[in-house]
Amino acid sequence: MLTAGIVGLPNVGKSTLFNAVTRTRKAEAANYPFCTIDPNLGIVSVPDPRLAVISKISGSHRLVPTAIEFVDIAGLVKGASEGAGLGNQFLATIRETNAIVQVVRCFENDDIIHELGTVDPVRDIEIINSELILADMATLEKRRVSREKKAKGGDKDAKREVELIDLILPHLDQGKPALTLDFSDEDRALVRDFFLLSAKRTIYACNVAESELAAALGDPDSHPHVAKVRSYAAEHSGSEAVVISARIEEELSSLAPEEAAEFLTDMGVTDSGVSGLIGAVYHLLGLRTYLTTGVQESRAWTITAGDKAPAAAGVIHTDFERGFIAAEVVHYDDLVAAGSKAAAKVAGKVRIEGKEYVVKDGDVIDFRFNV
Repeated sequence: MLTAGIVGLPNVGKSTLFNAVTRTRKAEAANYPFCTIDPNLGIVSVPDPRLAVISKISGSHRLVPTAIEFVDIAGLVKGASEGAGLGNQFLATIRETNAIVQVVRCFENDDIIHELGTVDPVRDIEIINSELILADMATLEKRRVSREKKAKGGDKDAKREVELIDLILPHLDQGKPALTLDFSDEDRALVRDFFLLSAKRTIYACNVAESELAAALGDPDSHPHVAKVRSYAAEHSGSEAVVISARIEEELSSLAPEEAAEFLTDMGVTDSGVSGLIGAVYHLLGLRTYLTTGVQESRAWTITAGDKAPAAAGVIHTDFERGFIAAEVVHYDDLVAAGSKAAAKVAGKVRIEGKEYVVKDGDVIDFRFNV
């Protein structure tokens, strides 16, 4: 399962967000730095309203959403790349994740201590990014020493690695993350083996005060802190910034669904922003969803963007991929418009696809196979 690491400075709301997205109390949330020592892991269901719709069409007894894993990582501080604040341990945990959710404090609250004394989201982002970049530079310098010896001995792969390292290091030295460098497909495969922290795709989660959520969701740029984060993310890495209120979502986790809906309505919103964050992370990881539906269940299945039909079938069971014959496909939008699978067939919206078909997000599929 692919994972997203939740990172940020101490006391920005990381553990509160983790509690929110996982609907657990696994991560202790307290008003002091390094509250989280060991990384917490949580499997998170990906919200998908399409499941409820197709389940009504099929009369399904249950709904099964897809999921991703979140990792709650303790707060990084300036100097983490040199070991400050248990930095080496935390950076190693980030290295094992597939993407990063950087929680940025965008709320003012005198009762919650900010490590640096003031709320400045861009400053906070630059501290985190600088530590990731410095850690990458140390990693690459060490790798270059070992590869140079092999390159001098005629090893072509080692020589190419040294060339790549010499390309990346000056870029990092300018304070730019490895993510913003353009690589050929071949070089990108080599760079993946470097396990660079600053090469990981990132989403910025702007954690706002409860009283500011409705306005910030409706017009993010109307919130001064959020506007700065959005501008910085777009300019420096082409990344997305989403608005959340981790505190509200944590409060919602203790309420019954009806009470939670009423609570949000009273606040003038339909969601705390966390559902949108989960969906954004899912797509950031390059994941897509296809659907199956029947009387027993309607289920969402996770695939990687670009997967062909046999690989998608293999997500259900390896036998489906091994004995793949064909896929009967109707897109969700066409199925809903028709009102039933039978009506979709009459309308010519149900297709038989073969091994080369690239499955699209929202495809509703029945697989034919023979083992």
